[in-house]
Amino acid sequence: MTDSRADLGRAIEDIRRHVPHRTYPTLADANAAVVQRMIESEPWLVDVVLAQDVIPQFAGRKLILHAGPPLDWSEMTNPARGAVFGALMYEGWAEDEAAARRQADAGDIEFLPCHDVNAVGPMGGITSPTMAVFVLENRPFGNRAYCTINEGTGRVMRFGYYGPDVIERQRWMRDTLRPVLGAGVRAAGGINLKRIAAEALAMGDEFHQRNVAASAIFLRELAPWLSRVCHDADQLTSVFSFIAQTPQFFLNLAMAYGKATVDAARQIRAGSVVTTMARNGVQFGIRLSGTGDRWFTGPVNTARGVYFSGFTAEDGNPDIGDSTVTETIGWGGIAQAASPGVCKIVGVPSLADAIRSTEAMRTISIAEHPDFVVPTLDWRGVPIGIDATRVVELEVLPMIHTGIAHKEPGRGQIGSGTVHPPMQCFTQAVHAYAAQLGELALRA
Repeated sequence: MTDSRADLGRAIEDIRRHVPHRTYPTLADANAAVVQRMIESEPWLVDVVLAQDVIPQFAGRKLILHAGPPLDWSEMTNPARGAVFGALMYEGWAEDEAAARRQADAGDIEFLPCHDVNAVGPMGGITSPTMAVFVLENRPFGNRAYCTINEGTGRVMRFGYYGPDVIERQRWMRDTLRPVLGAGVRAAGGINLKRIAAEALAMGDEFHQRNVAASAIFLRELAPWLSRVCHDADQLTSVFSFIAQTPQFFLNLAMAYGKATVDAARQIRAGSVVTTMARNGVQFGIRLSGTGDRWFTGPVNTARGVYFSGFTAEDGNPDIGDSTVTETIGWGGIAQAASPGVCKIVGVPSLADAIRSTEAMRTISIAEHPDFVVPTLDWRGVPIGIDATRVVELEVLPMIHTGIAHKEPGRGQIGSGTVHPPMQCFTQAVHAYAAQLGELALRA
């Protein structure tokens, strides 16, 4: 850490001393209000549509969304670049990789973070206008969030593949999967994802690297409605088979769930609660409830974990994707103790180590979630509401579970592991929030 402990200590004292908001007389009051919104959030899946149908920023533009804080094309790492090539060919904007590269290099393509348009995206986060997206509605607060559909395993665009088979799968998801899923969801009157997540967490999912239970429960919930609305046996079979063979299918729903939750919490513009964590392969970025849309960034780290046969850490791309939104709401690495099955996958030696990790996360969190309880912790709730001041004060960083992409495009996933954000993000945020509160106090 480049900041002196004394300077950081003074900044934290200033934050705790100032009135953070006219409605909340203390920092504790503001943080409690933010976290209560997270706890009360209840995102429902209400539709499956084309991205351009719900994200107006696509209109009349050659626009691609990406994961993490803002990033120029020139800075993107290879997996994201490969996914961009695939998206341009999928949209019919480029005939081949060479044409796609020329357009991107010439500045003909606009880029925006998914987070700027109420969306999130896995790995590179690449989302284009006619990709199929889930639509989630946070019913207590009325806000919506969007995420692309999980493509399955193997050769997938999110890891930088862009061959004809990858593009054909995207078109099948758009033309077959999307209308069938959408019709089923609408016929059901929406799917309550909070109830599914609570059940799946107790069955060993943590929603970042393990979604086996949630994906199965989701299919169980939706299957009767899909059977009712889809009368083409071959189409119905293909949809059932795709979801059943995609153990991480619920991940993208979990990400949109997280986005809907944090965006409701971000409506309270006060407090030191972390309301965004995301990475773009170059920078790790966070946002605080009290500082609005401002990003605080630092160099992203490369995960440590379990690599597939034939690969080592030298092959790994720096951490990338919006899926850290799961940790932002108390899942993923924060809830490591909930998922004994994930320990081996991400390189955690034992369940005891996972329990110690989750207990450490409790020290930097505001509360426990009453609805997401962990059997291995005697049914205590997952820690929720990461407090940036506690992170800096205790020098305890959030634990993150992640997939590891190959640093070259089109090489796919090569492992899974754990990673921490850079402390720099949190020290920047603490100093900025202290300065902001100081300025407001002077004006009062």
